[in-house]
Amino acid sequence: MKNLNAISALTLRRLGMMLVSLLFVMSMTAQNIFVKGVVKDASTGETIIGANVVVKGTTTGTITDANGNFSLTVPAKATLSVSYIGYQTVDVPVEGKSHFVVDLKQSAVALNEVVAIGYGTVKKSDLTGSVVAINADKLTKGLATSMTDLLAGQIAGVNITTDGGAPGSSASILVRGGSSVYASNQPLFVVDGVPLTPEGVNGVANPLSFINPQDIQTVTVLKDASATAIYGSRASNGVILITTKKGRLHQKLSISYDGNTSASVNSKLMDVLSADEYRHFIDTYWADASTGMNTKAALLGTANTNWQKEIYQTAISQDHNLSVSGSTGILPYRVSVGYTDQSGILKTTYFKRTTASVNLSPSFLNDDLKMNVNLTGAYIVNSFGNTGAIGAAESMDPTQPVYATNGVNSTIGKNYGNGYFMWMGSNGQPLSLGTCNPLSALTQEQNDSWVYQSSGSMQMDYRVHWLPDLHANLNLAYDLSHANGSVVIAANSPMSYVWGSDKTGSAEYNPYYQSKVNTLLDFYLNYKKTLGINSIDIMGGYSWQKYFDTSWNSTTYATNPGQNVPRVDTPEEYYMVSFYGRLNYTLLDKYLLTATIRNDGTSRFAPGNRYGVFPSAAFAWKIKDESFLKNVNWLSDLKLRLGYGLTGQQDIPPTVNGVFIGYYPYIPNYTTSTANNGAAYEFGNNWYQLIRPNWYNTNLKWETCTTYNAGVDFGFMNQRFTGSVDVYKRITNNLLNVIPVAAGTNFTNNLLQNIGSLENKGVEVTLGGRPIITHDFTWDVNLNASYNYNNVTKLTRSGTANYPGITTGAISGGTGNYIELIAVGHPLGAYYVYHQLYDSKGQPIEGAYGNGGMYISKHTGTPPWTMGFASKMTYKKWFFNFAMHADIGNYNYNNNAAGQDGLVGTYTSSGYLSNTTHSAIATGFNTIQYFSDYFIQNASFLRMDNMTLGYNFDHLFDTKLSASIYGTVQNPFVITKYKGLDPEVNGGIDNNIYPRPRVYILGLRVNF
Repeated sequence: MKNLNAISALTLRRLGMMLVSLLFVMSMTAQNIFVKGVVKDASTGETIIGANVVVKGTTTGTITDANGNFSLTVPAKATLSVSYIGYQTVDVPVEGKSHFVVDLKQSAVALNEVVAIGYGTVKKSDLTGSVVAINADKLTKGLATSMTDLLAGQIAGVNITTDGGAPGSSASILVRGGSSVYASNQPLFVVDGVPLTPEGVNGVANPLSFINPQDIQTVTVLKDASATAIYGSRASNGVILITTKKGRLHQKLSISYDGNTSASVNSKLMDVLSADEYRHFIDTYWADASTGMNTKAALLGTANTNWQKEIYQTAISQDHNLSVSGSTGILPYRVSVGYTDQSGILKTTYFKRTTASVNLSPSFLNDDLKMNVNLTGAYIVNSFGNTGAIGAAESMDPTQPVYATNGVNSTIGKNYGNGYFMWMGSNGQPLSLGTCNPLSALTQEQNDSWVYQSSGSMQMDYRVHWLPDLHANLNLAYDLSHANGSVVIAANSPMSYVWGSDKTGSAEYNPYYQSKVNTLLDFYLNYKKTLGINSIDIMGGYSWQKYFDTSWNSTTYATNPGQNVPRVDTPEEYYMVSFYGRLNYTLLDKYLLTATIRNDGTSRFAPGNRYGVFPSAAFAWKIKDESFLKNVNWLSDLKLRLGYGLTGQQDIPPTVNGVFIGYYPYIPNYTTSTANNGAAYEFGNNWYQLIRPNWYNTNLKWETCTTYNAGVDFGFMNQRFTGSVDVYKRITNNLLNVIPVAAGTNFTNNLLQNIGSLENKGVEVTLGGRPIITHDFTWDVNLNASYNYNNVTKLTRSGTANYPGITTGAISGGTGNYIELIAVGHPLGAYYVYHQLYDSKGQPIEGAYGNGGMYISKHTGTPPWTMGFASKMTYKKWFFNFAMHADIGNYNYNNNAAGQDGLVGTYTSSGYLSNTTHSAIATGFNTIQYFSDYFIQNASFLRMDNMTLGYNFDHLFDTKLSASIYGTVQNPFVITKYKGLDPEVNGGIDNNIYPRPRVYILGLRVNF
C-alpha cells in the first residue's frame, strides 16, 4: 500500500510537471505570432528589395525579398523596426496583427546633412564649391597622436606625408599641389572657428598635437578658391576646418571610454654587411694587389655587433580617453580627458600627452541667444633622441664592440667615451671625424621638451528678436603654445668629441624657449530669408587677429666657456585686420549662386602693399530637380558646380636662404655678430663685434592664387552610391623668388621679390557606396583618386632664357650640394642630375655620363597620381575595416644609398672604418657619385595603412552598456619597387628618416 501511494504521488508530480510545461509552451506559443508584409517606397509605390526588418531592441530580423516581402515570427507585443539606406526608419507596433504594408519615405539625409564652411554652415545639397566633409567616427582608427595620422589617403587631392615614424611627428599636407617656392605650402587649420598658425613650436612640430583625435567630430576640407576665398590671404593652400564634439540639448548622461595598448616594431632594416661579411670585404677590397698586404685590416675588431638592433626596440604604448556628455536644463555639455604614452622604436624616444577639453552650449532668451564655449588644452612631454644614431648604425664598423673593453679607449691615463667604444687616433686622442657610437648617441644625450598648448573660443549667436531672420555672431578666441626644452650632451661622451659643437669633450647644455599667442575677434551679421521661389543668405563681418611669438636659445660649455652662446630674446608680433562678406542666392531651390569677398590687411608688408582684395564666385545647378529627371528614380542626385576665386599668401618664413628677416621683410634688419662668426675688429687691446645689415624689400606683397573649378556630384539608388568629379586649374602670380640684383642696390646681391608664377592642373574623383546590404552583412567602400600636374611658368621679371633656376634639395657631400632645380617649364622639385651610362649587362659605369652635362629630370618627389581606398564590413556583431593609399609616378633621390655607394669611403685616412651595404658592393662604385640619376629611383607604392577586426557587445548585463573590442595592425605592408627603407618620403629626398613602425594594437571602447 505504501508502494502504491508512493507511485501515485510520483505520478501526480510528473503529471503536474507535464501540465506546467504544457501551459508554459502554450503560453509561449500564444506570445509569439507569425507576421508577414511588404515594404514600399512611399512616393512611388515600388517595393523595396533588401530592406531590414528587425524586432526592435533585438538582433532578430530578416530582409525583404525580390518582391519586397518579408515574414518572421515575433512576440505579439513587439515593435518592428524597418529601415533601408536613404530612407527614414519606421517603427511599426505589432499589436497582434499578422500582415503589414510599410511605406518608407526617402530621407535624403546625406543631401540634407549640414556641412561647415567658412563662418557658417550649409546643407550638403546646397554646396557650390569643392568641399569634402568627413565624420571622424568613420575614419579607420590606428595609433594616432594627430588628426593628420588618420586622414592619409582619405580625401581626393589631399596628399599627407608624415615626417617619418617618430612619436608625435609632424606631416606635410598638400591640397592640390604646392603653390609657392619660398612661402608656406601648408593649408590653414581652423579649429572651432579659431585659425591656427601653420607651424608648431620648438618641441612640438605638429600644430595639431594638442587636439586629441577622440575629441574631433568632423573634418571639412575646402579645396577650391570659391570655398576658401572667404579666408582670403591665408587660403591659397586650402582650408581644413576641424569641429570638436559637443553635447546635445536634452541628451541623457553618456559616459564613453576608448583605450588601447600597442606594440611597435621596426618593419625593415638597412641591408648592411654583417661582421663576418665586412671582414671578408675589408680583406679583399683593401688588399694591396702587388704585396698582398692589408694595413686596413688591422683596424678590424673581434666583435659581431648588429648596430641597428642595438638602437631599436619593441615599443609598448598606451592611449586612454574618457568623455562625459549630456544636458542639464538649458546647458548641453561635454567634458573629456585623455592620456597618451607613445614610445618610439628608436630607444629613448617617446611622446607623452595629457589632454582635457570642455564644451558648453547653453541657450538663453527663448533660444534667441546661443553660446558655444570651447576650451582645449594639452601638456606634452617629448623625448626626441638623437636621430643621427640611425645613420651611424648603418655606417659603424660591425666588428667593433658597443662598450669599450680592455682599455681600448684609454690613453695617457684617461678613459674616453664613458665606457662606450669610440674611434681613437694615432695620437691617442678621439677622432672627431670618426663615426659616433650609435647607442651612445642615444644614451649620452638628452633631447627633451615640455610644451603646454591651449585653444579656446566663446562664440555667441543672437537672433534679433524684432527681426528673427537676422543673426549677430561674435567669436572671441585664443590659441597659445609655451615650449621649454633642452639638449644636454654628457662630458667625455663619444658625442662630445664627434658631434658636439666644439668637439673637445666638454659637456654641453642647450636650453631653448618659445611662446606663441594668437588672439582673435570675429564679428559678423547674417540675414536669411525665403521669398517665394527666392532664397537669400547674406553675411558680412569684421576680423581682428594678433600673432605674437617670442623665443630664445643659448649654449653653455662646462669646460670651454669661451665658446658659450648667450641667450638672445627675439619677440615679434604682427596683426591682421579683415572685412569679409558672402551672398548665397537660390532660385527655385535648383539654381544656386555664391559670391564672397575679403579685404585683408597685414602689418607684415609695407604700408602701400598691406591690403589685398580676394573675391570669389560659384554657381551650382541641381539638374536632378529638373522636370526631365524628376521621375528617373535610379538617379537620386545630379549637380553641376562651377567656381572661380582669388586667394592670397603672406606666410613668408622668418629665415630665407640662411638670412633672418623676421616677420617684417620690408624693414631694414640688423644683426649683431658673435664670436663664432668671426665678424669682429680689434681696436687696441679690445675686440668689437659688428652690427651688420640684412637685406630688405619694401615692395614685397601678397602671392596670389587664381583658381578655376568645375565639378559634378551624383548619386544613385537614393544615395546608396555617390560620387563626384572635379577638374581645376590654379595659377600662382607674384610668386616669391630670390634673384640677383645689381650690386649696391641693397645689402645683398640676391633679393627676395614677387616675380614668378606657376600652375597646377588636376582632376579628382571620389566614389562611395554600400554594394552589399543584407540583414547580417553590410559592406561600405570609399575610393578616391586624383591627378595633379605642376609647372613653373615664370621666375624672373623679363623671363630671361639664360636664368638657371633655383637650386634646392640639399643632399650629402657638404654645403652647396643640391639635387633639385626649380626652372621654367618644369615642375617644382625636378631633379637636376647627370644621365648615368650602363654596360652591356646593365651595370652602371662609374663616372660615365651622357653628353650634355647635367639635365633636368622629368621626375619629381611629388606624386602626380594619388589614390585611397577604405572598406568597412559588418557581419552581425563583427566588423572588419581596412584603409590603404597609394602614390603613383613619384621618384625619390636615394640620398642614403648615394652617400654609401662609394666603397673607397669604407676607410678614411683619419684612421677609421665604415660599413657599407650589399647594394653598394653590387653597384661597384669606388667613389661617391652624388649627381648620378642612378639614385633617382621609382618610389611608387601601395601602403596598407591599417586593418581592424572587432566585435560589438550590446545591452551588456541587460543595461544600455555597450562595448567594442578590436585588434588593429597598422602599416602591415607596403608594395613598392623602391630600394630604400621606405618609399614615402617628404620632399622626395631620402635622408634616412626615422622608420615608420609596424604597430599591433588591442583596443576597447565602452559606452555607458
